[in-house]
Amino acid sequence: MARKTYSAEFRRDAVELYRSTPTATVAGIAADLGVMDATLSGWIKTAGVPIRGQSRSSTCTPPASETPEQELARLRARVLELEGETRKLSTEREILRAAAKYFAGETNW
Repeated sequence: MARKTYSAEFRRDAVELYRSTPTATVAGIAADLGVMDATLSGWIKTAGVPIRGQSRSSTCTPPASETPEQELARLRARVLELEGETRKLSTEREILRAAAKYFAGETNW
């Protein structure tokens, strides 16, 4: 199997995507971008960005005995999570646009 090579810009964008998305995991971003987990981990370590553990909140339904202050804190956390997801999707879209532009230039039709 041939070894894939990625441009420096792609690697920088992938690391930036991980750094700017606090709820993302290496495995999740690697799967989204179509690279191996170990490859992305290497790029992140090389860039000096610390790798964090998995910490995703999976509950979106409010508990029955929730006070207004607890509800406010829960909703604020959810807003931060959704804003992070929006940043991630925007960055992924930009990476895909750049990749499409790059590969369109390589075609010899």
